[in-house]
Parts: sequence; structure tokens; C-alpha cells
Amino acid sequence: MPQVVRSRIRALHGPPPAPPVPHRFRSLADREAVAVLHRAARVLLDALPELTDRLVEALREQVPAYRAAMETEPAEIWQEVHHSLRHNIASLVQPREFREAAHRTSRWIGESRAEQGVPLDAVMHAFRMGGAMVWQDLVDHTARRHPEDTRLLVHVAADVWNFVDEHCAVVAEAYRQAERRLAWRRENRQRLMTAALLDGTARIADLPDAAAMLGLPVQGRYAVLAATGARRTPHGAGRPPLTLAEGVPALWHTAGDVELAVLPLGTGAPAADAGAPGGEDGVDRAAAAAGCAPAAAPGVRARSDADGELASLAAGLAAPAGTRVGISSVVDGLASVGDARALAETALRACPASGGTVLLDEHLPTALVVSSPGLGAALADRVFGQLDALDPADRDVLVETLTAWLDADGSAQRAGARLYCHRNTVLNRLRRFEQLTGRCLTRPTDAVEVSLALAARRLLAD
Repeated sequence: MPQVVRSRIRALHGPPPAPPVPHRFRSLADREAVAVLHRAARVLLDALPELTDRLVEALREQVPAYRAAMETEPAEIWQEVHHSLRHNIASLVQPREFREAAHRTSRWIGESRAEQGVPLDAVMHAFRMGGAMVWQDLVDHTARRHPEDTRLLVHVAADVWNFVDEHCAVVAEAYRQAERRLAWRRENRQRLMTAALLDGTARIADLPDAAAMLGLPVQGRYAVLAATGARRTPHGAGRPPLTLAEGVPALWHTAGDVELAVLPLGTGAPAADAGAPGGEDGVDRAAAAAGCAPAAAPGVRARSDADGELASLAAGLAAPAGTRVGISSVVDGLASVGDARALAETALRACPASGGTVLLDEHLPTALVVSSPGLGAALADRVFGQLDALDPADRDVLVETLTAWLDADGSAQRAGARLYCHRNTVLNRLRRFEQLTGRCLTRPTDAVEVSLALAARRLLAD
């Protein structure tokens, strides 16, 4: 390796050389090789515009990514290639004077191409094409004017290609750094835009840009999921994450200890089949007296398309035990996502402390209670206040029986099965409850009031 060229090329990269060692003899071939390199490089600098034209044309023909850029900004590409060639060829002749300028140019090219989305492979290919063209011109010029010196270029070939590789590394590092910055900015913009949609603070004029950025339709149908007690990624050994069924699209956002998901919906799901059960005693006819429609089956009611779609989504949700999940009603349009978030958080408050999933549309009376905790507490005290004078065990039996009866759609038979007692025992307890509270469970207004008060008592206590 020629010592003169090695010292020049080494100045272009890496840490400063170690303290000089005692002077060693340098051959005449070393000195002559450096002189030949410098002489040919100066010729290239004098013909730089023509060299730039040839390299730009080669890039247009061989690198499709650059071809597209040249169609929109040909002058900028030409100037970029010209600056790069000028600084890099000058660095071969005067490394100390041009090293930093050459590196700045290479870094700028790497950053610019990353911002324009030109693939890194294309940028690296372009740099190596430039290096090959410069080396070929160095050889061709020497062969034409000084053919006897051509053999000397062999001594500096490795150094020239090391120089090209060095600048390829500079370009690649600058490209990757710019790519990371761009990714962070893009993710931050998406996060801020998602937060604005969920907060209801996004401007109507910004919705088309938000839709394009987030990949969501402006006029689509949406629901929002709110969950607490679990994360989308595992926290702690063996703890499963909160996930939706495979293929269900969702835009996730974390707000404090609550995970939110914007759920773009399709055209809806088929409605479930409906049927009609019967009742078996006077108290069982309370639902009919209240004007309730026949149910599809015990604990199942007819669903709209939106209900079926949300129910299917909830069924595919996987969450750790104890996770509380609330899912909003369906809203129309990206501008209504903020309203859906408020509905989802209402559903979340209606979820028991032990965990579970609450679809707002299936728990609207409960949602009314938790939407106004003060009024809910007042209603619970008004209905159940007389029970507080009882022995706690006696009071709990009455409340448990009332809860089982309401959950069984007013069937004393099914409530007794749940409580492991006879239906007459259930009826006796319900009559005692009516006597203590002054409510009649067969009177529609009283039945509604008791049901809401019971929901308030249970949820507000949680």
C-alpha cells in the first residue's frame, strides 16, 4: 500500500493517526502513483460539468428511483450530483481542505433522499455508480495522455475504492438517522391527531388530512373501545395482552391508565333470530305489564345490525382476568369519534369492578345511572334506605333475591334455581321487599325505579 496515498486517504475517515513513527523509505513508485492520481483528478475537476451530465444520465437510465425524482426536480438532482463529485474528487487531491465539505455533502444527500422516500439501496447504488465512473475516467485519462503511467494507478486503486466505501457509509448513516427522525415525527403526528379525534378537538378542516394520515374514511362508521386493567403489550412475566380478534382493524391510543381503540366498522352484521318465552306467575307478568317486547330467549334479545357487529367484536376480544372494557354505540363520521369516546368511557364506568365487557347499547339504563353518580346515589338511598335498618345478613338476602329475579327477566322459577331455593321463597322475599320499600314490582314505574336504584347501589359501591 503506498504510504503517501494511505496517509491522504486515512485523513478522510476514522480517528486521527497515531503519533508519527520514524521516517520510513518511500519508493519512487509510491510518489509517482500519487502524482498520477492528482494529475488525473485535476483534469476531472476541469471537466466536471460534462462528468456530471454523464452521471445524471446514467442514473436516469439505471436507477428508477432517481428517474422519478429527476422528472419533478431535474435541476436539483443535477446540482446535487455536481456538488458531490466536486467535493469528493477534490478530496482525493486535498483531503485536509475538502474532507469535511465532502462529508457534509454526503450526509445532506442521505438525509434528503430519506425525506423524499428514495430507497436506501437506490442511493447506495447511485454513489457506487459515481465512484465507478470517476475511477474509469481516471484510468481513461491516464491511458490516453500518459499510457506509460497507467500501471501506477494499481497502487492507489484500493485507496480510491476505500474512499468510495467511506462515503457510502456516511450516506447510509445519515439516511438511517433521517429515517428514524421521520418515523418519530410521523408517529408523533399520528398520536397527536388520534388524541385530537378522541378528545373531540380536531378541526373539521383537518379531518381529510387526518383520515389520509391514519388510513381511515372521513364518512365511515366508528365505535370506540375503552379498557383499563390491561395493556396491548405484555407487562410482567406471563401476563397476556389486550387484543382484538385477528383481522379487526383498530387505532390504539393510551390516555393515562385507559387504553382506547378507534374501531372502523363495516356495513354491519346480520341480526340474530328472535323468539318469545313465557312467564309463570303474577310477579313474572311485571315485564309484560311494563310493556316489554318478548325476548328472543332467556337472557338474549333481538339485535340490530350494529348490535350484532359490536357483539361479535366483543366476543373476539381477549383480555386478562379483571380487565374492564367498555364499548360505545356506533357513530357516523370521523368527526363523531370524540362522542364515541365519551360513550365508551360511560360504558367502562358501568363495568363491574371484577371485570368484564360492557356494550353501551345493551346497558343503557345502567349507563344513565353512572352518567350522574350523585343522582344515582340519591335514587339508591331513596329506594333501599329502609333496608339499612335490617340486619346486614337479612338485607343482603333480600337484595340478592331481587337481583336474581331481575336477572331472570322476572321469573321466580329461574331465580329460585339460581339461588337454590323454591320459587315460593323467592316470591315471599319479593313481597317483603315491597312492604319495606313501599314499591310494587308489578307497577311499571316502580319496577323501573327499583331496577335503576339497584344498578346504582351495585356500581357506585364498586
